[in-house]
Amino acid sequence: MSRVAATVLGIEAVVIALAIPVAVTMGNVPAGVAIPVGLSVSVACVIVAALLRRGTFAYYLGSALQAVAVGLGVVVPTMFVLGSIFAVLWFVALYLGRKVDAAAAGRD
Repeated sequence: MSRVAATVLGIEAVVIALAIPVAVTMGNVPAGVAIPVGLSVSVACVIVAALLRRGTFAYYLGSALQAVAVGLGVVVPTMFVLGSIFAVLWFVALYLGRKVDAAAAGRD
């Protein structure tokens, strides 16, 4: 389960980082605000992806990051759509990951 969830967070980190120039140019957000906020959310995605194997708390952090990603749509409206897509991918990965883990445990 953690591999798929980590992949979702990794790709989400790239998308959020790519939204920084969009926020600056089209969203009229000052670069001094957009860069630190965007990079901190991107780095948080990478850190949480690395922590997924350490415990369930990382899954809660990942769920919180999905809300942050959707919330970035206030600045970059496209992030409402992209954040929602990643939120759906995140929760589908969690749901299917549990099923796969249960099936794998049954085979052992």
